[in-house]
Amino acid sequence: MKYVVYLGVCLTSVSAFAQEEAVQDMSDPLAVYTQVGIGATDKGLNLKVGQTYETGRDDTAAMNIIEVKGFLGEKVGWQDGNDDSVDSLRFRNFHVNLTSGRGTQLDVNYDIASESGSASYSLIQALPQMGPVTVYPLVGLGASFINAANSEGEKLFGYALPGTFAVVGTYGKVAMSDKLWLNYNPMWFTTLSGSDSYVDFGLEGDSNVLKHEVALSYQFTPRFNARYFANWSQNEDFKDGGHRLEFNYQL
Repeated sequence: MKYVVYLGVCLTSVSAFAQEEAVQDMSDPLAVYTQVGIGATDKGLNLKVGQTYETGRDDTAAMNIIEVKGFLGEKVGWQDGNDDSVDSLRFRNFHVNLTSGRGTQLDVNYDIASESGSASYSLIQALPQMGPVTVYPLVGLGASFINAANSEGEKLFGYALPGTFAVVGTYGKVAMSDKLWLNYNPMWFTTLSGSDSYVDFGLEGDSNVLKHEVALSYQFTPRFNARYFANWSQNEDFKDGGHRLEFNYQL
């Protein structure tokens, strides 16, 4: 944890010298901006890098985000059995229509140890703000993949797609002050097709699962914030879920 706090202090110092023009609202789930971030979790450190790019249209914005998760787990993480290697990778691509407030998200997750992951494509729509509350409903489709093996653990024919799923949920934001906000992001997943075992048990041992994410964030400067995240599901208690402290800086 001390490594993350030190890096967070460094980012705070750097942000004091940054120019303030054209800064995006970092509390907006549909905001698009170039960024770097680092976080401490029970599994180790996470590193995030996001880069905007030109779409060729004045009314749209886009960015790619790459995350490397769970490295230095033995030194920094507080979960038993951690090692220092990378646990998982995540890639996201965002497109946002600046006029309609509608966005799209491609989200690819890969777990290195199990050689498995998922890829999904979702639509997100910003609804009119209601006082301090803003919601961003989401609906999407995805597929799971795995490096298939037989009962002896032999990898026979490469990656397979055991099934597909749908996701319905929302990003929610409550502005508590100009610098402090709370997010609640429930997501319901259900299997759609695939092998019998995937359709019946592919999502945490069931055909569907409700996942929760809560984040409490504080904006130190227009370019720098700190965020605490908690993730759990209907099959996992809050205290047993994933917890992380994250520092983000807008370049």
